[in-house]
Amino acid sequence: MRPIHPDADESSIALGAKLRSARTAQGMSLSQVAATSGLSKGFLSRLERDETSPSVATLVQLCQVLSLPVGALFEEPDVQLVQWADAPRINLGGVGADERMLSPRGQEQLQVLRSELEPGAHGGSELYTISCEVEVLHVVAGAVEVRFADRTVLVGAGDALTLPGREPHTWRVAGDERAVAIWVLAPAPWSGSA
Repeated sequence: MRPIHPDADESSIALGAKLRSARTAQGMSLSQVAATSGLSKGFLSRLERDETSPSVATLVQLCQVLSLPVGALFEEPDVQLVQWADAPRINLGGVGADERMLSPRGQEQLQVLRSELEPGAHGGSELYTISCEVEVLHVVAGAVEVRFADRTVLVGAGDALTLPGREPHTWRVAGDERAVAIWVLAPAPWSGSA
């Protein structure tokens, strides 16, 4: 009896975008990679557009030029979906706020929070700070006033306010409408695992 071999997967692995990303992250042009690798600029261009497939030797050569482990081209990206219904509720001390963490637990580079805010919702009467370098408030619906020690800034629907995370501030929903806000904190001030 003859052994049955599995068929090769007909879908090819798209390496082009990963190679292009590695090249541009290092500030290298196609011409520079071509000169260093001995490959033609046209071949590299087609390769980055996934219009051709490289040999194993060519892949190893390109990865050496780009200081990229060959295995990195075949790793699955760490893509995680957090659905609103499953997002953990958090309490940052706000009143009248349904706040949930939309970034995955343990994400250290940044944290994304969504706040659904009732009319009159606020972050407290005292100014506070967050232990992060940068804080971004994007108002999706309604309006939010952000109060600092020396001024107040109105952030309307569609607007975004960027501030240092350690800048003392507080917030309040402006007007009589509900508001929806997205907060992005970088780096993440806590892991969300508690």
